[in-house]
Amino acid sequence: MQLTLLDPNNPNQDFPALNKALRDPDGLLAVGGCLSAERLLNAYRHGIFPWYNPGEPILWWSPDPRLVLFPDKLYISRSLRKTLNKNVFSITVDQAFSAVIHACAQPRRDFSGTWISHEIMLAYKELHRRGLAHSAEAWLNGELVGGLYGVALGQVFFGESMFHTKTDASKVVFATLVEQLKCWGFQLIDCQVHTSHLESLGAEEIDRAYFAKLLDHYCDIPAHESAWQAQ
Repeated sequence: MQLTLLDPNNPNQDFPALNKALRDPDGLLAVGGCLSAERLLNAYRHGIFPWYNPGEPILWWSPDPRLVLFPDKLYISRSLRKTLNKNVFSITVDQAFSAVIHACAQPRRDFSGTWISHEIMLAYKELHRRGLAHSAEAWLNGELVGGLYGVALGQVFFGESMFHTKTDASKVVFATLVEQLKCWGFQLIDCQVHTSHLESLGAEEIDRAYFAKLLDHYCDIPAHESAWQAQ
């Protein structure tokens, strides 16, 4: 099957239907285009996200199945509960978006590179400026030691990446944000692809077609008006 080549000068160009995505590699749907706010929001709204290596063409994905977390199904283990109860970390929202995305872009222990390129950072900083991309941060003695960022549309939060430099910092910030999202009326958290880390917190895989139906419903329903205000 031939991949759709997106026009970099037409951010409003439609994506192909999700069932056109490749099986191998799983979910690869289109190539090219741009990282404008309009293109990115259109992608998320339809269950698609960019993921590619720096220096390569932009690749757009919609894997099947899709890893998601329903906020009511958040699982907090006994050990994580103890950490939460100790208030080891101070958790904030949207207080250090730039620092979080830069920390997420740092090479990981098992990988020498990163997919969060300079152009990716610029694109998501623009979404943050527009009030559509958000971060949550974990602090220890005034130092940023964990965090995550993603995109919010209606009652759906699309998680992009997280990091930690202290044990459990990313789990604590994730669990705390999920509880806050519940209070704001969010119904779905997109985790994109399977990881044991997120599965341990209650994430589950669902059929892509079902995921698209959930987006059609929840992306168009506003979250609580207090969402993402100064916390």
